[in-house]
Amino acid sequence: MCAIVGIYGNENAARLASLALFSMQHRGQEATGISSSCNGKIYTKKDRGLVSEVFTDEALSYLKGNMAIGHNRYSTAGGDSILDAQPVFAKYKLGEISIVHNGNLINKNEVRKDLIDNGAIFQTGMDTENLIHLIAKNTKDRLRDRIKEALTKTIGAYCFIVQSRSKQFVIRDRYGIRPLSLGKIKSGGYIVASETCAFDLVDAEFIRDVNPGEMLIFSEKTDEIESIQLFEPEFRPCAFEYVYFARPDSVIDGKNVYQTRQNMGRTLARNDAKKDFKADIVIPVPDSGVPAALGYASESKIPFELGIIRNHYVGRTFIEPTQEMRNIKVKMKLSPMKSLIEGKSLLVIDDSIVRGTTSKRIVKMLKDAGAKEVHFRVASPEIKFPCYYGIDTPTQEELISHRMTKDEICEYIQADSLEYLSIEDLKNSIGSDRNYALESFDGDYFVTK
Repeated sequence: MCAIVGIYGNENAARLASLALFSMQHRGQEATGISSSCNGKIYTKKDRGLVSEVFTDEALSYLKGNMAIGHNRYSTAGGDSILDAQPVFAKYKLGEISIVHNGNLINKNEVRKDLIDNGAIFQTGMDTENLIHLIAKNTKDRLRDRIKEALTKTIGAYCFIVQSRSKQFVIRDRYGIRPLSLGKIKSGGYIVASETCAFDLVDAEFIRDVNPGEMLIFSEKTDEIESIQLFEPEFRPCAFEYVYFARPDSVIDGKNVYQTRQNMGRTLARNDAKKDFKADIVIPVPDSGVPAALGYASESKIPFELGIIRNHYVGRTFIEPTQEMRNIKVKMKLSPMKSLIEGKSLLVIDDSIVRGTTSKRIVKMLKDAGAKEVHFRVASPEIKFPCYYGIDTPTQEELISHRMTKDEICEYIQADSLEYLSIEDLKNSIGSDRNYALESFDGDYFVTK
């Protein structure tokens, strides 16, 4: 679920790329990087940390040229070495190349083993590096042809941006699992980014989404963007983008994220109305639970209140790499409004329950602050299966809904009641006009080898 960006045809390419990455910081906090291209040479700067920490004026002055690609890292493959940060840069027969990648390649181990058996030397643990080697080992004369052939051996969820010394190649997998959009920058040039929220900060106008299975080519030889349909599309956008990952002001594949989350909350309220359920106030788990809580409050006519205050200087807890760090971040991040919730029956809405530890801490925090009852509502279905397409849930044992029933989870988190959306509820909330990637909820691993 990393963030990627490409800027082409703007003299401030690296600075605009850094602004786009800043707006997509929620998609990865471990490391960030940018490669720019100028006069036949690629310049790269990457480091652990946040965008605002890494890309100082000094760093941006080094990244010359009118084209740049960038990446925010949220690790699902590789380690915490700086070598595992992106972009991935290499020199090969046709010159210099740099790649950024959002997603996860499910056949990475087989491809890597074959490459190593044939003499490849890997410097990172990332699946992204496979593509570099597949391109470098190819004997075709044009980079586009090498990329095409490399992608025939690349299976999984991916959005790639490949930058050479003078071109950019933008590719989205045939399923369109991870989001990718194209925009026109008002000061000149184009932007491609994981989320449309990046367009606002760089003053760009949305053109369209990159199609599933499509490759776009930006070249200084022509003002036109070349489009090649590499694979027959089988569109399956990731439902978890709407549940949690995307920023609420983004539009993902034509669907407004904020509105879809409000719809999820309204559906939860309609389900509770069938049981004649009531509470004193509706409170969200900030920030991603806010739109769903607003939808619930609007539908149920129960007052909405900010009963939990978030410290915005603490990042997202779900994308922290270790459980210990997630626990510490929850304590630092959320504080109850005791005067507001004391003695009241609370309807608490969160976007999901993954491991259960955060939910348990929230319920305990609210009851310690004097809440009479805490009724927990989840604006997504139960997460029972690991995702191999870009979310860091590597084993089923980490997923509480795999180990426990709904009633057991309710008892574990010490809530007075617990309800989820059904899978049908979720699909209807986002829009039933599409076939979504729902593998975390239904175990349908539709990307096959």
